[in-house]
Amino acid sequence: MDAAGLIDIFAATVRIATPLLFCALGGLISERAGTFAVGIEGMMLAGAFGGAIAVLTTASPSLGLLVAALSGATLAVVVAIATTKFRADQMVTGLAVNILALGLTSFLLRGLFGGRAPVIRLQTLGPWPVPFLSDIPVLGPVLFRQPALVYLALGLTIGVYVYLAKTRSGLMLRAVGENPDAAYAVGTNPVLVRMMAIIVGGAFAGLGGAVLSLQEVGTFTDGMTNGRGFIALAAIIVGRWTPFGALFGCLLFGAVAALELRVHGWGLPVSSYVIQMIPYIVALALLAGIGRSARMPAAIGTPFARH
Repeated sequence: MDAAGLIDIFAATVRIATPLLFCALGGLISERAGTFAVGIEGMMLAGAFGGAIAVLTTASPSLGLLVAALSGATLAVVVAIATTKFRADQMVTGLAVNILALGLTSFLLRGLFGGRAPVIRLQTLGPWPVPFLSDIPVLGPVLFRQPALVYLALGLTIGVYVYLAKTRSGLMLRAVGENPDAAYAVGTNPVLVRMMAIIVGGAFAGLGGAVLSLQEVGTFTDGMTNGRGFIALAAIIVGRWTPFGALFGCLLFGAVAALELRVHGWGLPVSSYVIQMIPYIVALALLAGIGRSARMPAAIGTPFARH
């Protein structure tokens, strides 16, 4: 493989990692506040659907991104109410939302187009080279000739880090995830904090879905997230519930997926289905190895009740 081929793989790694990173940041916010983000897959799928339909009907990418974020946040509201107000099991609620999103998007896709799934074709968001920086050898093509949503995801990573580590509200969010009773004793409302964290996480996941439908493939099909939300959850664990750690985990899975795409073109005598399994096998291996020693927020999964 020549140098140009390696640069292409690195650039593809960053691009493929972007939807995962949006979801991972959203899941990270939710889980640092004490709520398992199992429903992130469904929120991502809702965002992919909402963004695609909005752009198809309005031809406005900006409106598509807004609708995608709102779609993910709407599903997150369901999770927030069920898990914080009614203290429903977080795992079961998340899985139920994933099933709901899969069925609802398929139903709406057909309902909006006369009972049959249409062939949606959208113009994908193209690269947005950064002046001067895009001309840097190697680093320029990899980092600075990417679509705008790649830069947004990287900027949000820094923003989430600053929020969690340097702000009072971020400290309170982390406190709710570690000890909600102590946070409540100093005047914080853990229920409200968790609800807002889940909804913001859902909006991030919705944007991740929009990256997939509007930037990566330019269409929407049934179940098109194909488990990427769960890969994002694995990236959170690999990254030890930190923004930059999650970024590393997403880039790792992005690299595996980029190599998977390259392997398809090598003509190896291996079933394409086996090749498609590689990212999930890597996720399971990392969770079995690294995940065992990862320390999750102490109060995650524990409902809060005022005494």
